[in-house]
Amino acid sequence: MDMAKDPRGRKARETRRGRFPAAAVAAGLLLVLAGCQDEDRPGAAAAEDGRPVVVAPGKPGEKARTLTPEQAAGEKPDDTPNAADHAYVQGMIEHHRQALTMSALAPQRASADGVKRLAERIAAAQQPEIGAMERWLARHPAPQAGSGGHGHGHGAMPGMATEQQLRELTGATGADFDRLFLKLMTAHHEGALKMAGQALAGGNNVAVEEMATEVVATQTAEVHRMRAMG
Repeated sequence: MDMAKDPRGRKARETRRGRFPAAAVAAGLLLVLAGCQDEDRPGAAAAEDGRPVVVAPGKPGEKARTLTPEQAAGEKPDDTPNAADHAYVQGMIEHHRQALTMSALAPQRASADGVKRLAERIAAAQQPEIGAMERWLARHPAPQAGSGGHGHGHGAMPGMATEQQLRELTGATGADFDRLFLKLMTAHHEGALKMAGQALAGGNNVAVEEMATEVVATQTAEVHRMRAMG
C-alpha cells in the first residue's frame, strides 16, 4: 500500500513548496480591503481612491504585498486540465462503474453481513463520485483523439476484473461469493489507488487533484477493511 501513502505525501510536499503562495492569493486566503482606509497608515494610498486592494501574504521571511484585484487574478496558478487529468477522470468513471456492478450483486448473493455493508458503502461513495467526474468532463471536454476514443478497456486500467471473473462472481453465492468479492474488490481498489497516484503525480487541475485525493483516502481505508475481513 505504498501507493496510497506516496501520492498524498508527494503532492503535499509539492503544495507546500511551490503552489501555496500563488494559490493562497487566488483562493482568497487574502485580506480584501474593499475601499477601507486607515488614516494612521500613510502607505494606504492604494485604497484611498475607493478601489479594493488585496494584501497577499509573503513567503516566510518576506513582507506582505499589496495588489490590485487584477494583479491578484494574474497570480492565480494555471490549473488547465492536461492529458493526465482527462485520462484519470475518463478511466475512473469506467472503473467506478464496474465497482458498482460488482457491489450490486452482494445483497442477493453474499452471506456475510459485513460484505453486504461494504458493498453498500462502496456504492454510496462511488455513485456520487461518478456524477462529480461526469460534471467535470462536461465543463472540460477532452480533446478529440484521432481515432479510438479515449482508449480505456478492461485491460488498460489496473484492478479491473475480467469478463470471466465477473461471470464467476455473478454465478457465486454464499461464502464463495464473499471470498471472490473481497478478492476482486481489493484488487479493484488497489488499481484505483494506482490511477489516483498517477493523476496526483502528472495532473494539473486542482479539482482532479481533490477527487484523486478523496479516492486515495476512501479506498485505502476500504482495502484495510477488506483485508481484515478476508
